[in-house]
Amino acid sequence: MTREARAFWITGTKTAEIRAESLASPKAGEVLVEARYSGISRGTEALVFEGRVPESEYQRMRCPFQSGEFPAPVKYGYSSVGRVAEGSSVLEGRWVFCLHPHQTAYVVPESAVFPLPDGLPPERAVLAANMETAVNALWDGLPRPGDRITVVGAGVLGSLSAYLARRLAGTDVELVDVLDTRSDVAATLGAHFASPDEAAKDRDLIVHASGTPEGLRTALDLAAPEGTVLELSWYGDQQVLVELGRAFHVRRLTLRSSQVGQVSPNARPRWTRASRLAFALELCRDPTLDVLIDAETEFDALPETMARLSAPARGGLCHRVRYA
Repeated sequence: MTREARAFWITGTKTAEIRAESLASPKAGEVLVEARYSGISRGTEALVFEGRVPESEYQRMRCPFQSGEFPAPVKYGYSSVGRVAEGSSVLEGRWVFCLHPHQTAYVVPESAVFPLPDGLPPERAVLAANMETAVNALWDGLPRPGDRITVVGAGVLGSLSAYLARRLAGTDVELVDVLDTRSDVAATLGAHFASPDEAAKDRDLIVHASGTPEGLRTALDLAAPEGTVLELSWYGDQQVLVELGRAFHVRRLTLRSSQVGQVSPNARPRWTRASRLAFALELCRDPTLDVLIDAETEFDALPETMARLSAPARGGLCHRVRYA
C-alpha cells in the first residue's frame, strides 16, 4: 500500500516548490509519522536556499533523510514534530521529534524518532535541534561557575546558549545584538542585554552566533586576556576577514570552532548523538523558551516563506511551520 505526502524542495538558487512524494507502508522496525510542526533553522537553511553550500562541504552538510544533492534540487531541513500514525505499538499515537526535512508525512526507522517527554508541547519541540546545538556548544566552550560570559548574536542559537550559560552558578551572562528589540528576549531568559558598542569587555568566554564577520570581530574585542571565543556561526561560501594581529597574540586568545555534527570531545565518554538529542528535548520543557518562537505559517506557504526569511533584512527568531 502506498500513500501520498508533500515535501518542500529547493529547486534552484532562491527558488522552491512543494512536490508530491509516494510513501510505502512502514516495514518492521519503521514508523509512519504525520507531521504537525517543523522549525526553520534560519542561518543554515537560508544558506542552502541561496545555494551557498561550498562544494567541499556537500557531503558533510547532508542532513538526515535528505533527498537530492547540493546545490539543488534538494529536500532539506531537520526539525520535524509529528504523531506516529503506524508502526510500533509502543509508539503509535505518540508525539515525536525527528531530524527530517519539511514534509507532511514520512516513513523512518523507529530509532530515528524521539518521543516528546511529558510536559513538552509539540509546538515548542521544534526548538530541539537548536537546543541540541547549544548544548554541544557549551560542552565545547567549557564555561565555569562564576565566569563572565557574553553571547554575540541573539538569534535562536545565541539565545539558547545564553539561556544555558545563565543556569551555571554565579555566571554573569550578557547577550549582545544590534537589534534593541532583543533586550526583551534577554530579560526573559535571565541575561543582560547590550548593543555591540555598550558590551562589557574582559569576558572569560564569548560565544559568537551572529553569522556575520562584524559579530566575530566584536567577539574577539570583548575577550579577556587568555579568554576563549567559541565560533558557532557557519558562513557557507563567504570568506571572513578576521584581524589576528594587534593584541590577539599578546592577549593569548583562543578561537575555537563548534559544530553539532559530532558530540563534543569533552562529552563523548558519556554522551551519544541520540542521548544528546533526548536531553535537548528535556530542556525544551521550560515554557520560558516560547519567547523564541515569533512567527508561524502554513506548510503550503513554505516556498514564499523561505524566500522572505532569506532576504537581507531577516532578523526574526524561530519560524514555525504548521501542517494541516
